[in-house]
Amino acid sequence: MNGNDTKRLSRLTAILTQLQTKRLLTATALADKFEVSVRTIYRDIRALEHAGVPIITEDGKGYTLMEGYKIPPIMFSENQANALILAEQLVLTTKDTSFIKDYTEAIEKVKAVLKYSLKDKVNLLSERTRFDRNVNRERNSNNLSNLQLALTNHILTKIEYTNEKGEKSVRYIEPFALLNTENWLLVAYCRLRKEFRYFRLDRIQKMEFLQEHFEPHKMTLQEFFDKYH
Repeated sequence: MNGNDTKRLSRLTAILTQLQTKRLLTATALADKFEVSVRTIYRDIRALEHAGVPIITEDGKGYTLMEGYKIPPIMFSENQANALILAEQLVLTTKDTSFIKDYTEAIEKVKAVLKYSLKDKVNLLSERTRFDRNVNRERNSNNLSNLQLALTNHILTKIEYTNEKGEKSVRYIEPFALLNTENWLLVAYCRLRKEFRYFRLDRIQKMEFLQEHFEPHKMTLQEFFDKYH
């Protein structure tokens, strides 16, 4: 499979997810989203149909999927679905690009398998809910998702860090906790300083997972606060 085939397979999968997420989609909207021609979308839709995907074409309106196709609907209550949308809007106020990308992709998959009766309501609420924190949509870090992996899998991590004085250093850290303040903060055991330190994610210039795994720290986050504050 060459690069073009891989890209097309990825787009076909994404189109299927979009069709499961939205009740009705036009070829133009899909072309704009995936930055391809409308003719390419027509070919993609035909390819999905030939693969057995039950796509219904509504003349003059767009494409929709036959209800109940393949993935059974997730049994969320309306309040639970609304809570997910509220969480989505809160995520969009964060300053970390990687976290926004991963959450947005996850919530798209959740929306894709909601019952039609909830799907329209959820999409409406998503369009009508906004938070003004971080209005300028400044994104100043891109490491949150990787640090979550390092934390949960106890991976020793090497970072290049610039402190508030502009001094640069290389640290070997054991991620312990993540705190959401105005900027994301990482609590980690620093092997250079031999103690727990706070690191602002927007000051991490570069990070690298190492082969070594560290021994999990036994204390809870509350025990950490009780001990070090």
